[in-house]
Amino acid sequence: MEFLNNNVCSPKGFKALGKSIGIKKSGKADFAVIFSEVLADAAAVYTSNKVKGAPLIVTRNHLKDGKAQSIVINSGISNVCTGEKGIKDAEETAKLAAEELGIDANNVLVASTGVIGKFLPMGKISNGLKGIKDELSITPEVAKAIMTTDTVEKEIAVKADNFTIGAIAKGSGMISPNMATMLCFITTDAKIPSKKLADFLKNSVNKSFNMTNVDMDQSTSDMAVIMANGIVGKADEKKFQNALDYVCIELAKKIAKDGEGATKLVEVNVKNAATAEDAKKIAKSIVSSNLVKCAIFGNDPNVGRIMCAIGNSMAKFNENLINIYFGNEQVVQNGRIAGFNLSEAKSIMKKDALSITIDMNDGKGNATAYGCDMSYDYIKINALYTT
Repeated sequence: MEFLNNNVCSPKGFKALGKSIGIKKSGKADFAVIFSEVLADAAAVYTSNKVKGAPLIVTRNHLKDGKAQSIVINSGISNVCTGEKGIKDAEETAKLAAEELGIDANNVLVASTGVIGKFLPMGKISNGLKGIKDELSITPEVAKAIMTTDTVEKEIAVKADNFTIGAIAKGSGMISPNMATMLCFITTDAKIPSKKLADFLKNSVNKSFNMTNVDMDQSTSDMAVIMANGIVGKADEKKFQNALDYVCIELAKKIAKDGEGATKLVEVNVKNAATAEDAKKIAKSIVSSNLVKCAIFGNDPNVGRIMCAIGNSMAKFNENLINIYFGNEQVVQNGRIAGFNLSEAKSIMKKDALSITIDMNDGKGNATAYGCDMSYDYIKINALYTT
């Protein structure tokens, strides 16, 4: 694969924009549009949280035919718990964008992220949409415009074989997705029918975003969308799945590393579990444990907390077969605390990325989960989020 500098505009036929329309008091970018020059096959996955934002409801309805040509995103207000007005505002946003872009409103998808319970400032959105077709470019600050508590932009683009995949994502808190990511928008110039596209996306999401955790809170606005405009023609399906997997996993890592208040990325590799599903349960349980996360923040090799998380995973395993490693330092052998070098373990934990390997010695199931530590700043950020 070749790594490209741009993001969702790297694939042929895509343009975008990112700008401020005054939703955020800070004046930072808070509005984005992604546009395909031709109608694209499209697919999405959404949060399974039963409280869903109005944009998810509208986007799901617009995607019934598996087609899309544009995505409109705002940050600062999530348009969640806004009732019928929220639905109407999301539909109106799609309609206004369609008029400016000269396309069908049903081919415009919408997404919002930010504070729950507030209505969208439709006057600002209407003004922000005026003239957007002339503002579209191939080098926009679109990744910056979808950020909320994120501290860094999350974007990636790769070229594989004859096609290119580009993507942006946002997410820092309320990260424990199930069937989707926080917000992720993926573009490709490969020709992939929408039904197959949906399968590819679900496969990639299950290996990446669904194996990521920051704080065990599954958002009401989680959504991952992919558009394939087909400009370069058909792609080798295996190569496409591999490239999409890579893009999603890299974004998942960026999200975990940028967890609210986080100081380090944690990657948990579980191998030789009884089944792949057991491996997933164990890996996700470890990155989801607040006790483990706090110990990692304090550079405290309290491996008893990891064993506890394994026991809470509901996976099948034999405790007496488990080996655990921090980097190359073995800290658990056959289910018992190993006589490890404490200073070496602490030194490994002080780095900005910690790899933990769990060898279950019980089968052939493997899985990897991504997370972060939990610091004092996580409390500060969330204690004052709406005020």
